[in-house]
Amino acid sequence: MIKPLEPHDQHHLLAAQGWIELGNQQEADLELEQITPELHEHPGILEVRWQIYAKAKKWDAALEIASALVQLAPGHSLGWLHRSYCLHELKQTLEARENLLRVVDQFPEDPIMRYNLACYECQLGRLEQAKVWLEKACKLGGRKQFKLMALQDQDLEPLWKEIRQAQAENAIRKQ
Repeated sequence: MIKPLEPHDQHHLLAAQGWIELGNQQEADLELEQITPELHEHPGILEVRWQIYAKAKKWDAALEIASALVQLAPGHSLGWLHRSYCLHELKQTLEARENLLRVVDQFPEDPIMRYNLACYECQLGRLEQAKVWLEKACKLGGRKQFKLMALQDQDLEPLWKEIRQAQAENAIRKQ
């Protein structure tokens, strides 16, 4: 069981999250350093630490944090998603894909996991499988939202023409 943070530590964690939202990783890091050292392995703290490294594009360090999150909280999808994202950024997209395929069925309601699988499949040249995963993400998370997100995601660029065409056809049918 994960021990809840004391108010003092919770305050610093919330402040760190605020600094992340403001785009200031240095201040976020300073806030995390104020947290009781024994709690530095707390999943909430690791999540913010991951965000710091990811925003700084320090993918090796972010991967270590994500792997720790998976170990501490394997029943939460965030660690798995972060780990795959780091692997993808480290040009290990096949490994990123396989990391998620091992656990995707454990998270039947997670549209982001399916969306990321669509991205990885697309980057691996598996366009038909990418479309299947994107469709699953759309069904779970909202078709319009995910299609718009896909049209801005470079990883899914090979599908842009097809997505736009499907949107146009859908708009015509609604008229």
